[in-house]
Amino acid sequence: MYGGDEVSAIVIDLGSHTCKAGYAGEDAPKAVFPSVVGSIEQQEVVNGTKFEKESESMSDLKAGLKGLDSEKAKTKRKLYVGSQALGFRRDHMEVISPFQEGVVADWDIVDNIWAHAFKDRLLIDPMEHPMLLAEPTSNAPQQRERMAEILFENYKVPALFVAKNAVLTSFASGRATSLVVDSGGGSTTVAPVQDGYVLQKGVATSPIGGEFLTECMMKSLESKGIIFKPRYSFKRKEARPGDFQTIDLDFPNTTERYKLYSQRLIASDIKECVCRAPDTPYDESAYANIPMTPYELPDGQIIEIGADRFKIPDILFNPSLVQTIPGMENFIDSSPVRGLPQMVIESINKCDVDIRRELFSSILLSGGTASMQQLKERLEKDLMEESPQAARVKVLASGNATERRFSVWIGGSILASLGSFQQMWFSKGEYEEHGASYIQRKCP
Repeated sequence: MYGGDEVSAIVIDLGSHTCKAGYAGEDAPKAVFPSVVGSIEQQEVVNGTKFEKESESMSDLKAGLKGLDSEKAKTKRKLYVGSQALGFRRDHMEVISPFQEGVVADWDIVDNIWAHAFKDRLLIDPMEHPMLLAEPTSNAPQQRERMAEILFENYKVPALFVAKNAVLTSFASGRATSLVVDSGGGSTTVAPVQDGYVLQKGVATSPIGGEFLTECMMKSLESKGIIFKPRYSFKRKEARPGDFQTIDLDFPNTTERYKLYSQRLIASDIKECVCRAPDTPYDESAYANIPMTPYELPDGQIIEIGADRFKIPDILFNPSLVQTIPGMENFIDSSPVRGLPQMVIESINKCDVDIRRELFSSILLSGGTASMQQLKERLEKDLMEESPQAARVKVLASGNATERRFSVWIGGSILASLGSFQQMWFSKGEYEEHGASYIQRKCP
C-alpha cells in the first residue's frame, strides 16, 4: 500500500503544450507551466581532469567525453524551465520542445521539466511520493520504459503507474466506455475506450491542434498588416496622465525562435479571447460583413478582428480552409487531413459493432483546444448529419472550461486516490527485480 492518508500520490500530465502537476485527490493541478524550455548553449574548452569536476550529471559527462574526442571543446546547455524563466528575455536563448511529432525525443529536457515540477513548484521530495503519469494514447513501449528508468533511477520514487490520456479522461467523466476526442496543443487524437482500455485499432490522429491554429491566426493577421510586437521589445512611458508612449527597444542577440515564441503567446491569447466555432461551415461571403471584435495588443494598439474569429476554429472541421490563409498554402498537400467529424466516425467504424452505439452516445471532449466556445454544439450538429440514423449522438463536455482543459489530469487525480487502485502500483522493488520492461505488464 502506497500513500495511505499522510502521503498523497503526485499526478503529472506532460502535454505537448503545457505540463500539469499536482496532488492526487485535488480537483485541479497545483502547477501548470509550458512544456517548452529556453536553452542557451555555452562552449568551454576542457581537459579530461578539469572536466570531471565540472560535470553536473552523467549525461553531461557523456556529452563531454564525446566532445573531448572531437575538438577538446564541449557544449553545455543551460535550460530555463517554467513560465517565469521563459518570459525573461536572454541573449542567444533558443526555445526548444522535448517533443517531435507528439513523441518525446529529448529526455534531458523532460528530466528538467520533472525536476522543476517537483522541486520548484510542488516543493516535494520525489522519494516520498508515488507518481502517476499520463502518457499519449499511442506511446511506444520503449518510451514507457525510459520514463520508468528516469523516475526510479534519478528520482528514486517509491512507485509508479502510467495511464493513457484517453482512459484518464474517461475516468474523469465517470465512464468506463467512451470515445475521447482530445484536442491539445500539438495534435488532435480520437481514441475509443472500452472498460478502461484503449482500443488501439480505432485511434485516429490529426496534426491540427491549438498551436497550429495559433500559427494560422498569426499568419492571417500578419497578412492584414498587423505587427505583433513581443513584450520584451518595447517599454511604455506615460507622457501625460492616461496617455502612454511606446518606446521600441533593440536586442540584436535575441534568437528568431524566442521572438516567434513571444509573438505566438500574443496570437494564442487573441485566439483564446475572440475565437468561437461557427454554427455552420464557414463561408467567406456569409461572414464578410460580420461585426468586428476589438482586441488590445500588449503595446497598446487596438486591432479589429472579423471573420478570422470563426474561420480559424473551423479549420478543425474543415482542414482545407488552411489553403486560404497566406503563408500556410502548402500544409495539406503532403497528406490528406480529416476534419473532426470524419475522424470520429472513422474511429467508431473501426470498433466492434456491439459497442458502436455506446460510443456514439458518449463522445467526450478534452484538451485546451476543445474548451473553445461552441465547439461541442458544432461537433454534435455535424455528427448528427453524418452518422447512421440509428445512432444517438451525444457529445459530452464539462461546462467548466478549466475541467475540460485539465480532464486528463483530473482523471489521474481520481484514479490515484481510489482505494482499489492502491495495489496496482509498479513498485521500486518490482523494478529492481524485473527491470523496466515489467511496466508493460503492470500498466496496461
